[in-house]
Amino acid sequence: MIEKKQLRAELKQRRAAHVAAIPEFQRALLFRRPPEPVLSLVPEGAVISVFHEMEGEVPASNYARWFFERGHRIALPWFAERGAPMQFREWTNPFVEDLLEPDPFKALQPAADAPLLVPQVVFCPLLGFTSQGGRIGYGAGHFDRWLTTHPPHAAIGLAWDCQLEESLPIEPHDVPLDAVVTPTRMYGPF
Repeated sequence: MIEKKQLRAELKQRRAAHVAAIPEFQRALLFRRPPEPVLSLVPEGAVISVFHEMEGEVPASNYARWFFERGHRIALPWFAERGAPMQFREWTNPFVEDLLEPDPFKALQPAADAPLLVPQVVFCPLLGFTSQGGRIGYGAGHFDRWLTTHPPHAAIGLAWDCQLEESLPIEPHDVPLDAVVTPTRMYGPF
């Protein structure tokens, strides 16, 4: 098994090449709404967390808008600083990006005065996943720590098809996902 750092670099490269090959007009049509099986994992009135996508990541903010239109409160990961624990703060209107500001990792997050929320459904970013719900993230462990201390109703990965791996170097602290959604398929619920 290759080292995690090397694996992450390879997964980022593969993802970048995959995304670059998708025409922009087609990319804009992907992840517009969650598939029906995902909706069965979402309790009525649940607070939904997504992530504001960085370069190469799936357009998760589309899900934020879709759930917001259906009356759900939307939360995004929030960091006071680089070493701080991850929290979630409300994105009061996911149609207004001006409500967000850069976080310490170059993603966007709500302002520090946005209400703190505890989501019941967490859509997670990832670099790689297995068909059984294994996940490898960016290496800081933010999502694994949060999911361990605040077990949600569902933790769902959002990924490109190219991010599927036969196996990953999963460790005891790595929290498995309940499902993974790609543009062509849903894996799980597990």
